[in-house]
Amino acid sequence: MKLSGGVEWALHCCVVLTTGTEPVPAARLAELHDVSGSYLAKQLQALSRAGLVTSVQGKAGGYVLTRAPELITVLDVVTAVDGERPAFVCTEIRQRGPLASPPEACTKPCAISRAMAGADAAWRAALQAISVADLAAGVEEDYGPEALGGIRDWLTGPTGPGDVTASPPAR
Repeated sequence: MKLSGGVEWALHCCVVLTTGTEPVPAARLAELHDVSGSYLAKQLQALSRAGLVTSVQGKAGGYVLTRAPELITVLDVVTAVDGERPAFVCTEIRQRGPLASPPEACTKPCAISRAMAGADAAWRAALQAISVADLAAGVEEDYGPEALGGIRDWLTGPTGPGDVTASPPAR
C-alpha cells in the first residue's frame, strides 16, 4: 500500500488542530511543519471538502476540526486526501493470452483478487479503528504530556503567522 505524502501532512494537521480552540491559519500550520504553504493548502482543502475541517474566514481565521477528534478516523483522512479507490484493481488477466479463460468461466473473483480484496478490507478496518484522538494520545506517549501543549502555545503565542524568529517546538 502506498499513500501520498499529503496523507501524512493532513494527519499531522488534524493532530495539531486537536490542541486549540481557535482557528489555525494554513500559513502557521505550514510553518510548523516546514512544508510549502501551497502544498499544505491542497491537503487542507481536501479535508475541508470531506467535512473534516472547516475554514474560518477573517483576520482571526484559519482551520478547525468539524467534530471531536474521537470521531475522525485515520481512514477518513486517507479517503479525503487519496480517495476511496481500492489498493488493487483486478484487470482480469486470466482472460488474456493463449490459455485465456472465457468470460463465462470468470463469474467470481479469482484467488488473487479475493486475497487482495481481503487485505484491502483489513487495512481499511485497521485505519477505521484509529482516531485522530488516538494519534494525539500517541504524540503525548512518545514526547510527553507537554508536547501538544507546546505546539498549542507556539501556535497561539505572541508571534504572528509567518514570524520566522520563533522556533516551533521539537516534534
